Amino acid sequence: MSVTRLPGVACVIIAALLGSSCAVGPDFLRPAAPEVDRYTVELLAPRTASAPVADGRAQRFENGKDVDGQWWRMFHSRPLNELVDESLRHNPSLDAAKSAIRVAQELTLAQYGAFFPLIQANYVPSRQQVPQALSSPLANGANVFNLQTAQVLVSYTFDVWGVNRRTVESLQAQADFQRFQAEAAYLTLTSNVVLAAINEASLRGQIDATNKMIDANVKILDILRNQFNAGYAARTDVAAQEAALAQIRATLPPLRKALQQNRDAIAALAGRFPSQDPPEKFLLAAMRLPVDLPVSLPSELINQRPDVRSAEEQLHSASAQVGVAIGNMLPQFTISAAGGYTQALFASSLISQQNQFFTLTGGVLQPVFDGFNLWHREQSAQAALDQAVAQYRVTVIGAVQNVADSLRALQNDADLLKAANDFERASKISLDLAQQQLQGGYINIVLLLTAQTTYQQSLIGLVQAQAARLSDTVALYQALGGGWWNHDLFPAAPARPAIETQQRTAEVAAESTATAEAAATAKHE
Repeated sequence: MSVTRLPGVACVIIAALLGSSCAVGPDFLRPAAPEVDRYTVELLAPRTASAPVADGRAQRFENGKDVDGQWWRMFHSRPLNELVDESLRHNPSLDAAKSAIRVAQELTLAQYGAFFPLIQANYVPSRQQVPQALSSPLANGANVFNLQTAQVLVSYTFDVWGVNRRTVESLQAQADFQRFQAEAAYLTLTSNVVLAAINEASLRGQIDATNKMIDANVKILDILRNQFNAGYAARTDVAAQEAALAQIRATLPPLRKALQQNRDAIAALAGRFPSQDPPEKFLLAAMRLPVDLPVSLPSELINQRPDVRSAEEQLHSASAQVGVAIGNMLPQFTISAAGGYTQALFASSLISQQNQFFTLTGGVLQPVFDGFNLWHREQSAQAALDQAVAQYRVTVIGAVQNVADSLRALQNDADLLKAANDFERASKISLDLAQQQLQGGYINIVLLLTAQTTYQQSLIGLVQAQAARLSDTVALYQALGGGWWNHDLFPAAPARPAIETQQRTAEVAAESTATAEAAATAKHE
């Protein structure tokens, strides 16, 4: 190698070393999946019980089945689909989530600027007066003159310890965190809309059942009054029936209040005011219970739950911040340069060789003593990392628990619906027999009132059991992550700048320069 090539090669080596310098602090590795292969202690039954009633079909659990990104369509309710679509378009919480993503992404991109030199230019015209007691700097001896200065300033801080790379890494993790928070908001919104629709259907069903019981009790009261007028019934029997009727009617206003408040909640979820009542109405008979339900393995759940992914990105950000804190304790290497023109009197003659000036400065800054400020900040970053690790584990355990609770709820809901259906049938027979005895003149007011109360409870219980199966099915979809990976509502965060990529860039630059020098040498020879 000729001597003339040494400076060029040295420059390339120095550039490569600066470009491929290490990043201090821990390199983030995704946490391992939980070492469990099922959600419950006992083996999960492949299907639930069934009942000969609406929404009484058995539900099947399909391991490994993907979650549909629009899982609410599995309920086959057109009004529900329209309400969810409207809520996704107009709910302001999603708009806020999208804005939060953009804020985090722009902050990340802004931090990228520290990888490049800072270049500034200025032009400073001034008018000055030199005291009479001092000599003028000008050749003509003028004490009042104009001074024109134009210069370009360049400064650059070498990211030797990877402080900026760790900072960008932390900000990128925060941007990813905001994206998963938005996915969680999306999942929460869709789940709340579906649950509100099911709750409305349940309340309407309970109101209908209560109205039927009121009508039946009014007829019984008319019979008792007629029998009392004919001398076949006692006044106490009539009073007891009147009290029973009033008691049933007293249950109606709370149901109506809950329905009205639920409608207000639906309006708010759809981005409306309470006075802007949505046109959709919901009934249990118009909803179909999803039969084939997906069940992901616990090892897959950590990739599907947006709250787990959010906790992971918080952990990633905390890990990068440890590197930032360590790097701030190490020497910082900077270089700065300034060059331009300065001229007195006239701006027209500013740019000339005799007015040129420049400065080139390099510096190393090493903290020596700061009252242990940086050391405690590094310890704080380590503690924050430990906190993020613990919080991530809490989130994962909670996610697995949510799925387990939903699976158990669905199994027990099916058993409850079967029992509620049997209860309703038996109580209806008991009430029919009591009414037949009443019409036949065999009055047993205690038996009649007991049968009425029991049948009312069975009707309400049956409606609630049907709604519970639908609601807990929603809970399972939500616990499994809601299939957010099957939609593209939120933009993905920009790609994270890998340290390996920067190293490869420096290597390519070195290889290119070496190749060019080799070619030049061969040509010379």
